[in-house]
Amino acid sequence: MLTITNEDNMSLMSRYPDQHFDLALVDPPYGIGQDWKKHRGGSFRRLETQYQNTDIPSEEYFSELFRVSKNQIIWGGNYFTEHLPPTNAWIVWNKLKNAHIQSMGEMAWTSFSRTLRIYDLVWDGYKKCEQIRPWHPHQKPIRLYAWLLSEYATAGDKILDTHLGSGTIAIACSDMGYDLTACEENTPFYEEAMKQIGLRTAQMKIELS
Repeated sequence: MLTITNEDNMSLMSRYPDQHFDLALVDPPYGIGQDWKKHRGGSFRRLETQYQNTDIPSEEYFSELFRVSKNQIIWGGNYFTEHLPPTNAWIVWNKLKNAHIQSMGEMAWTSFSRTLRIYDLVWDGYKKCEQIRPWHPHQKPIRLYAWLLSEYATAGDKILDTHLGSGTIAIACSDMGYDLTACEENTPFYEEAMKQIGLRTAQMKIELS
């Protein structure tokens, strides 16, 4: 079941009891501003004015995230170190490409008691994408989310995503049979994500509210 809403993530999390979700798998804005605009082509122009990425989530956000979930994977955790405890269980997505404008990889903080893991996956989100067209400035591959779920989730787990973005996590959860509760505050992004998710999950029941 996919439960996806167009609302603020604090409002969503306030409705759930402590440790309701088994895994929070989130990709908050890193607060790096709009420099990405200089490097994007036509795929993003229609929605680019809707995207800011100027602020990182508040301390209250992280407190609430830790309250409602048993474990967490937080993309861009290296930008939020003032809110996250030290860990040796980082995840590194190695994009297997030489850096020029784009980063060679991305890092995720995790709450798990494991050693650092590296996942190799060639990715060029501006030119091609697996079964879903690239449209979000920070779209992550479906295969990346599928790997994360296979390594860090267990059958029957309830997954939380507080920043739906492109919606690729919803496609991975649908494909793998995980229940996902997610939200996206930005209405144009929410509508586009739902359109793209619907193309891949037409046979799945999507609960909207």
